Amino acid sequence: MTMKEATKKTLDALFVRHPALAPCRADVFAAAEAICDVFRTGGKLLACGNGGSAADAEHIVGELMKGFLKKRRLPENLHERMKDEFPADADYLYENLQGALPALSLVNQVALGTAFANDQAADLVFAQQVLGIGRKGDALLAISTSGNSKNVVYAVEAARLHGVKTIALTGRSGGRLRDVADIVVAVPEDETYRIQELHLPVYHALCIAAEEEFF
Repeated sequence: MTMKEATKKTLDALFVRHPALAPCRADVFAAAEAICDVFRTGGKLLACGNGGSAADAEHIVGELMKGFLKKRRLPENLHERMKDEFPADADYLYENLQGALPALSLVNQVALGTAFANDQAADLVFAQQVLGIGRKGDALLAISTSGNSKNVVYAVEAARLHGVKTIALTGRSGGRLRDVADIVVAVPEDETYRIQELHLPVYHALCIAAEEEFF
Protein backbone atom coordinates (compact mmCIF):
# COMPACT_ATOMS: atom_id res chain seq x y z
CA MET A 1 0.00 0.00 0.00
CA THR A 2 1.35 3.43 -0.94
CA MET A 3 2.11 5.97 1.75
CA LYS A 4 0.16 9.23 1.92
CA GLU A 5 1.54 12.23 0.06
CA ALA A 6 1.93 14.06 3.38
CA THR A 7 4.07 11.19 4.66
CA LYS A 8 6.27 11.37 1.57
CA LYS A 9 6.69 15.11 2.03
CA THR A 10 7.77 14.48 5.62
CA LEU A 11 10.50 12.18 4.35
CA ASP A 12 11.53 14.57 1.57
CA ALA A 13 12.09 17.25 4.20
CA LEU A 14 14.81 15.10 5.77
CA PHE A 15 16.99 15.47 2.68
CA VAL A 16 16.45 19.22 2.54
CA ARG A 17 17.62 19.57 6.15
CA HIS A 18 20.43 17.02 5.77
CA PRO A 19 21.63 16.94 2.14
CA ALA A 20 24.48 14.60 3.10
CA LEU A 21 21.84 11.88 3.43
CA ALA A 22 20.78 12.14 -0.22
CA PRO A 23 22.49 8.83 -1.17
CA CYS A 24 20.22 7.06 1.36
CA ARG A 25 16.96 8.44 -0.03
CA ALA A 26 15.66 5.26 -1.65
CA ASP A 27 16.55 3.14 1.38
CA VAL A 28 14.97 5.59 3.85
CA PHE A 29 11.75 5.56 1.81
CA ALA A 30 11.85 1.76 1.70
CA ALA A 31 12.36 1.61 5.48
CA ALA A 32 9.46 4.02 6.08
CA GLU A 33 7.15 2.06 3.81
CA ALA A 34 8.10 -1.22 5.51
CA ILE A 35 7.48 0.24 8.98
CA CYS A 36 4.14 1.70 7.91
CA ASP A 37 3.13 -1.66 6.41
CA VAL A 38 3.90 -3.32 9.75
CA PHE A 39 1.67 -0.95 11.70
CA ARG A 40 -1.01 -1.03 9.02
CA THR A 41 -1.36 -4.79 9.37
CA GLY A 42 -1.27 -4.91 13.17
CA GLY A 43 2.39 -5.83 13.61
CA LYS A 44 5.01 -4.35 15.91
CA LEU A 45 8.48 -2.88 15.54
CA LEU A 46 11.38 -4.36 17.51
CA ALA A 47 14.61 -2.38 17.92
CA CYS A 48 18.11 -3.24 19.14
CA GLY A 49 21.66 -1.91 19.27
CA ASN A 50 24.65 -1.46 21.56
CA GLY A 51 25.91 1.56 23.48
CA GLY A 52 24.75 4.72 21.75
CA SER A 53 22.73 2.57 19.38
CA ALA A 54 21.00 0.99 22.38
CA ALA A 55 20.02 4.50 23.47
CA ASP A 56 18.77 5.13 19.93
CA ALA A 57 16.61 1.98 20.10
CA GLU A 58 15.06 3.26 23.33
CA HIS A 59 14.59 6.72 21.79
CA ILE A 60 12.79 5.29 18.77
CA VAL A 61 10.38 3.31 20.93
CA GLY A 62 9.66 6.42 22.97
CA GLU A 63 8.72 8.39 19.86
CA LEU A 64 6.44 5.65 18.53
CA MET A 65 4.59 4.64 21.68
CA LYS A 66 3.32 8.16 22.48
CA GLY A 67 2.70 11.42 20.70
CA PHE A 68 5.78 12.80 18.94
CA LEU A 69 4.70 15.88 16.99
CA LYS A 70 0.97 15.22 17.30
CA LYS A 71 -1.43 14.84 20.21
CA ARG A 72 -2.73 11.47 18.91
CA ARG A 73 -6.14 11.71 20.53
CA LEU A 74 -7.98 8.47 21.14
CA PRO A 75 -11.17 7.75 19.16
CA GLU A 76 -14.39 9.04 20.70
CA ASN A 77 -15.93 5.56 20.75
CA LEU A 78 -13.16 4.49 23.15
CA HIS A 79 -14.08 7.44 25.37
CA GLU A 80 -17.66 6.20 25.44
CA ARG A 81 -16.50 2.74 26.42
CA MET A 82 -14.35 4.23 29.18
CA LYS A 83 -17.42 6.03 30.50
CA ASP A 84 -19.32 2.76 30.60
CA GLU A 85 -16.51 0.76 32.21
CA PHE A 86 -14.76 3.32 34.46
CA PRO A 87 -16.99 6.40 34.79
CA ALA A 88 -14.90 7.97 37.56
CA ASP A 89 -11.67 7.77 35.54
CA ALA A 90 -12.96 8.04 31.98
CA ASP A 91 -12.24 11.71 31.33
CA TYR A 92 -8.76 11.54 32.87
CA LEU A 93 -7.85 8.47 30.85
CA TYR A 94 -9.22 9.94 27.63
CA GLU A 95 -7.49 13.29 28.04
CA ASN A 96 -4.08 11.86 28.85
CA LEU A 97 -3.68 8.52 27.07
CA GLN A 98 -2.53 8.74 23.46
CA GLY A 99 -2.62 6.57 20.38
CA ALA A 100 0.44 4.31 20.17
CA LEU A 101 2.37 2.59 17.41
CA PRO A 102 3.43 -0.75 18.93
CA ALA A 103 7.20 -0.87 19.41
CA LEU A 104 9.54 -2.65 21.80
CA SER A 105 13.23 -2.17 22.56
CA LEU A 106 15.17 -5.39 23.08
CA VAL A 107 17.91 -3.68 25.09
CA ASN A 108 16.02 -3.13 28.35
CA GLN A 109 15.04 -6.68 29.26
CA VAL A 110 17.58 -6.79 32.10
CA ALA A 111 16.57 -9.96 33.94
CA LEU A 112 16.12 -12.01 30.77
CA GLY A 113 19.23 -10.56 29.12
CA THR A 114 21.55 -11.20 32.05
CA ALA A 115 20.13 -14.66 32.67
CA PHE A 116 20.54 -15.71 29.05
CA ALA A 117 24.01 -14.17 28.82
CA ASN A 118 25.07 -16.03 31.96
CA ASP A 119 23.45 -19.36 31.15
CA GLN A 120 23.80 -19.56 27.38
CA ALA A 121 25.50 -17.01 25.11
CA ALA A 122 25.78 -13.26 25.65
CA ASP A 123 25.87 -12.46 21.94
CA LEU A 124 22.53 -14.19 21.35
CA VAL A 125 20.47 -12.16 23.83
CA PHE A 126 18.74 -10.13 21.11
CA ALA A 127 18.27 -13.19 18.90
CA GLN A 128 16.62 -15.08 21.75
CA GLN A 129 14.10 -12.29 22.23
CA VAL A 130 13.36 -12.11 18.51
CA LEU A 131 12.70 -15.85 18.45
CA GLY A 132 10.39 -15.48 21.43
CA ILE A 133 8.28 -12.51 20.37
CA GLY A 134 8.97 -11.83 16.68
CA ARG A 135 6.23 -12.88 14.31
CA LYS A 136 5.59 -12.66 10.58
CA GLY A 137 4.24 -9.16 9.98
CA ASP A 138 6.63 -7.55 12.49
CA ALA A 139 9.83 -5.66 11.68
CA LEU A 140 13.22 -5.46 13.38
CA LEU A 141 15.19 -2.21 13.28
CA ALA A 142 18.80 -3.30 13.86
CA ILE A 143 21.22 -0.47 14.65
CA SER A 144 24.99 -0.86 14.38
CA THR A 145 27.40 1.86 13.30
CA SER A 146 29.84 -0.74 11.96
CA GLY A 147 27.21 -3.13 10.71
CA ASN A 148 29.24 -5.91 12.28
CA SER A 149 27.96 -6.12 15.87
CA LYS A 150 27.54 -9.86 16.38
CA ASN A 151 24.52 -9.66 18.65
CA VAL A 152 22.74 -7.38 16.19
CA VAL A 153 23.63 -9.56 13.19
CA TYR A 154 22.38 -12.66 15.03
CA ALA A 155 19.13 -10.84 15.84
CA VAL A 156 18.61 -10.14 12.14
CA GLU A 157 19.27 -13.79 11.31
CA ALA A 158 16.76 -14.90 13.95
CA ALA A 159 14.23 -12.43 12.57
CA ARG A 160 14.52 -13.85 9.09
CA LEU A 161 13.72 -17.32 10.44
CA HIS A 162 10.35 -15.96 11.59
CA GLY A 163 9.61 -13.93 8.47
CA VAL A 164 10.20 -10.66 10.34
CA LYS A 165 11.14 -7.77 8.03
CA THR A 166 14.66 -6.53 8.83
CA ILE A 167 15.86 -2.95 8.53
CA ALA A 168 19.48 -2.09 9.31
CA LEU A 169 20.75 1.36 10.25
CA THR A 170 24.52 1.44 9.76
CA GLY A 171 27.51 3.45 8.61
CA ARG A 172 28.86 3.72 5.08
CA SER A 173 30.23 0.17 4.69
CA GLY A 174 27.11 -1.54 5.99
CA GLY A 175 29.27 -4.36 7.35
CA ARG A 176 27.70 -7.80 7.62
CA LEU A 177 24.25 -6.26 7.98
CA ARG A 178 24.43 -5.21 4.34
CA ASP A 179 24.36 -8.89 3.42
CA VAL A 180 21.70 -10.15 5.84
CA ALA A 181 19.13 -7.34 6.29
CA ASP A 182 16.23 -6.74 3.90
CA ILE A 183 16.71 -2.97 3.88
CA VAL A 184 19.97 -1.18 4.74
CA VAL A 185 20.19 2.54 5.45
CA ALA A 186 23.95 3.08 5.38
CA VAL A 187 24.60 6.73 6.21
CA PRO A 188 27.65 8.20 4.43
CA GLU A 189 30.06 8.46 7.37
CA ASP A 190 32.78 6.21 8.77
CA GLU A 191 33.52 7.47 12.28
CA THR A 192 31.18 6.20 14.99
CA TYR A 193 30.09 9.56 16.37
CA ARG A 194 29.52 10.98 12.90
CA ILE A 195 27.44 7.95 11.93
CA GLN A 196 25.36 8.42 15.08
CA GLU A 197 24.89 12.10 14.27
CA LEU A 198 23.21 11.06 11.01
CA HIS A 199 21.28 8.16 12.48
CA LEU A 200 19.24 10.49 14.67
CA PRO A 201 17.64 12.56 11.89
CA VAL A 202 16.99 9.37 9.92
CA TYR A 203 15.08 7.63 12.68
CA HIS A 204 13.32 10.84 13.67
CA ALA A 205 12.09 11.09 10.09
CA LEU A 206 10.93 7.46 10.16
CA CYS A 207 9.01 8.07 13.39
CA ILE A 208 7.47 11.30 12.10
CA ALA A 209 6.48 9.56 8.86
CA ALA A 210 4.74 6.76 10.75
CA GLU A 211 2.93 9.26 12.93
CA GLU A 212 1.87 11.26 9.88
CA GLU A 213 0.59 8.11 8.23
CA PHE A 214 -1.63 6.98 11.10
CA PHE A 215 -2.51 10.10 13.06
